[in-house]
Amino acid sequence: MDSVFSTCQNCKNQFTIEPDDFAFYKKMEVPPPTFCPDCRLQRRLARRNEYSFHKRKCDLCGKDIISMYPKKTGFPVYCRGCWYSDRWDGPDYGKDYDFSRSFFEQFKELQGRVPRVALQVDNCVNCEYANQIANCKNCYLISSGSDNEDSMYSFRILNSKSVLDGFIILRGEDCYESIEILESSYLKFSENCAGSTGLSFCFDARGSQDCFMASNIWNRKHVFRNEKCTKEEYWEKMKSIDTGSHENVVAYLKEFSEMRRRALHKYAYTKNVKNAVGNTLSYSKDCYRCFNGADLENCRYCLFVNEAKDSMDINNGCCVMEMNYEVSTMGVKASNIKLSSEAWPEVRNLTYCDTCRNGSHDLFGCVGMRKKEYCILNKQYSKEEYEELVPRIIKQMEEVSYTDKKGRRYVYGEFFPAELSPFPYNETPAYDYFPLSKEDAIDQGYIWVDVESSSHQITVLPENLPDHINEVDDSILKEIIGCGHKGECRDRCTSAFRIVSDELQFYRRMNLPLPRLCPNCRYYARFRTRNPIQLWHRQCMNPGCPNEFETSYSPEREETVYCESCYNAEVV
Repeated sequence: MDSVFSTCQNCKNQFTIEPDDFAFYKKMEVPPPTFCPDCRLQRRLARRNEYSFHKRKCDLCGKDIISMYPKKTGFPVYCRGCWYSDRWDGPDYGKDYDFSRSFFEQFKELQGRVPRVALQVDNCVNCEYANQIANCKNCYLISSGSDNEDSMYSFRILNSKSVLDGFIILRGEDCYESIEILESSYLKFSENCAGSTGLSFCFDARGSQDCFMASNIWNRKHVFRNEKCTKEEYWEKMKSIDTGSHENVVAYLKEFSEMRRRALHKYAYTKNVKNAVGNTLSYSKDCYRCFNGADLENCRYCLFVNEAKDSMDINNGCCVMEMNYEVSTMGVKASNIKLSSEAWPEVRNLTYCDTCRNGSHDLFGCVGMRKKEYCILNKQYSKEEYEELVPRIIKQMEEVSYTDKKGRRYVYGEFFPAELSPFPYNETPAYDYFPLSKEDAIDQGYIWVDVESSSHQITVLPENLPDHINEVDDSILKEIIGCGHKGECRDRCTSAFRIVSDELQFYRRMNLPLPRLCPNCRYYARFRTRNPIQLWHRQCMNPGCPNEFETSYSPEREETVYCESCYNAEVV
């Protein structure tokens, strides 16, 4: 089959459905999508909350809890203990399927009745303010990670210890304000580094040690402002560097930004890949438009996915997954999951399901099920009844379609409509990658919650904080610090924040100044330094090189972008 051009019924832009896409849709027994890849991703990301926290009560036991859901929701929210208890059961909320009404209308009603778990936190100790994590200890305000210890204010860190303000770090230790880090330690304000230690303000480092303000350094030691030094020269120069001063750090960051701009940039950051198009990929083959993934095979349109095979349109998944389509958040031996969200662990054959867990299989249109099988809208059926009903419902979904207020038509094969998201749009990753104003989000069918400014009285303004960490005493732990953005940005600014004891000890040990922005504003500052999850067709900028490629660097950007062979010749 040839490529087909289609018009997205959401953004109205044209998109291409490739022959490989059609082959996959046939295998999964779903029709081709009517939304373009970007709009499909936006719709899925709107069903995930990673780092918004609210104080509320458990709707079963009544105790005070921390939740990813605000107080006013249309469904009950249970603490983890209650949600996993035997005090309720998913089939208690089951209903007969009504063939005179649309599927999505009935699913929306079910979703409004079934309890939801307050936070997605598994096997963790002392991690009250964290979400989408597992096997962590003593962590505070981290999200989307596992097997971490003593870390704070970080996103997607794995197997790491003592990481603060980190963004995508695997096996890191003693890292601060660092992005895209692999197997490295004692890093400050660094980006895209692997197998390195003792780096400050460094970009694109591999196997390097003790460097300051350096870029494109592979297997290097004692590089100071991109000049190679002897060990003695390096440490003599470092005597003039003091990262404990806020004023100094501001100047260093300005210098770092300019150095990063002038550095050579490889068209895509990949390792051990074959026939893979995207960015930040490793140990993968036959992938198209995949970002931040590892151990992928025959995957397309995936974001933050590891260990997956034969899957398309997946975000936030890992750990032995196969044959999945249009899923937001899944993993741990999940297979044949379609058009669903929060599907894990060891689940299979789920369609249009939300938060179905722990070995559940053969479910259609279910919410909040654990260890269940052969259910439709949470109602239990025999295997024979289930297998007879599901094809009838799929056929009925085409005949009795769901149309939202924007006129978008939803039949079998479309992911959940916007208005079925359980989260406010501005508290989901969709807001990060596809920012909308409050008015536009509501117009699109999403819900919105206004950011609550801190109810605490600010006791010290950021401009009045001590410049140097050596000037900070323990009394700072009692202060309410005003955020430098004053709630006037679009970064979900909380207007005020506090310093906690472990955090202060980290700053002292690493010689770092107190931050001047709240954690949310710091997160968005890191987020904006990363390349978009978009691709442009370009030619290598090395004069005379004819190589062309797909890259996340747009043509209007200032960086010098090389193909792999030219980059390797210059840097490696």
